[in-house]
Amino acid sequence: SNELTYLQNFRQHACRLRQCAQVLGDRGQKLGLEYVAPRTLWRSQRHPFLHTLSEMKELIVAIGTNNLGIQLDSWHWFNAQETDKDLLTLRGSDVLTVDLNDAPVGLSLDQYQDDYRELPVATGVIPVKGFLGSLVQIGYDGPIQPEPFNTALRAMPIDRACSSTSEAIKRAFSLL
Repeated sequence: SNELTYLQNFRQHACRLRQCAQVLGDRGQKLGLEYVAPRTLWRSQRHPFLHTLSEMKELIVAIGTNNLGIQLDSWHWFNAQETDKDLLTLRGSDVLTVDLNDAPVGLSLDQYQDDYRELPVATGVIPVKGFLGSLVQIGYDGPIQPEPFNTALRAMPIDRACSSTSEAIKRAFSLL
């Protein structure tokens, strides 16, 4: 928000998301929350908001329902300059789903755009082996999907794009 301070925005999100989580909880559902870490996004706001795992954990505590978890994304984890140790502060049950990506080569953290990503282990910029190894260590056993915002992949015929994506996920899992 460019109008609300960080704390005002935090409180507003906690209140609104608590209401959403309660509605979902009444129906046996969980809500996964994702922080957004590329500097090009959060620095574009007058009052930057959540962009780290620790900040997201604070919001989840403030919301205070028992049906919340992290929508974890290797892209945001990397852009937040987090490490395997940060992931080890989680339990497997804290993570609801995982997006697995890689980053373009040759850019600084100040240059990454959220909608330009690579398939998992395509470039080796994001340390996918450590990321996945930490998930194994905390006992995460949920879904992992790629989320490449990639012009070349979108231009491929659907069968080829699916095949390339499947191969990338298999290569990532083979690192373990």
